[in-house]
Amino acid sequence: MPSTGGGAPAGITPATVLAAAAEVRSGLTVSLSSPIETDVAPDDPHPAGHRLTSRPESEAAATGLHFATDQFSMNVHGDADSHLDALCHVVYNGTLHGGVPASTVTSGGATALSVDLVRNGIVGRGVLLDIPRLRGVPWLEPGDHVTADDLRAAEAAQAVRVDAGDILLVRVGHRRRREEEGPWDASRDRAGLHPAAMEFLAERRVAVLGGDGNNDTAPSLTEGVDFPVHVLGIHALGLYFMDYLRFEDLVPLCEDADRWSFLCVVAPLRLPEATGSPVNPIAVL
Repeated sequence: MPSTGGGAPAGITPATVLAAAAEVRSGLTVSLSSPIETDVAPDDPHPAGHRLTSRPESEAAATGLHFATDQFSMNVHGDADSHLDALCHVVYNGTLHGGVPASTVTSGGATALSVDLVRNGIVGRGVLLDIPRLRGVPWLEPGDHVTADDLRAAEAAQAVRVDAGDILLVRVGHRRRREEEGPWDASRDRAGLHPAAMEFLAERRVAVLGGDGNNDTAPSLTEGVDFPVHVLGIHALGLYFMDYLRFEDLVPLCEDADRWSFLCVVAPLRLPEATGSPVNPIAVL
């Protein structure tokens, strides 16, 4: 059954894509994804699986043509690998975004609001707001949160403004902390946005929210709701989320150019009835 409802992220149009293309100055491209993890870790008890499926080395080294092949499997919505959340990912009080019944998500797949809605990709103006840089620290400690005032202060400090249809990327330093101090159980403790900060995203009418953590703070700041930012963003506002990105290669380029906006290209896999996809967003500066 084809997906129904939703579609391209609100605010992203051919006109906004053309405007975003004008952000390109140097032509440099940077991955915003982290390397896929294949080892068990405190934040990744069920890591991606990767194995070679080609013939043994002794045969592959023989004369003639041979192909090296492999196979991947992945828990898309884990706490280590970069991924995109589709609009069907969040079920709240029996519904998906727009009041679509939760019954449209079955063991066989999502028949509404699946990631297939963005099979043509998400292309727009990316804006990176670096909160640790604003606060003068390498990262926010797990449990800390980003407020709307933080987002406005980062705009002012970086001389950039988040506008309608933008792909907003908020750095909390999760990935740097993990790389320097080792992984921890991010399902229990992580930095993220304060739920009230979602008013900022709604006012500015952003299209996509991406973070180097889960975007939600843990422990939750909302009694009875473990992921209030996901509920407000995906379920209520219809935003696409990207979780566990990596900004450590992008930040120094933005600092050198003194520019924090760029063309951003997001290309999820074509998974017709999936609730999300592994993703490797590309910033084009």
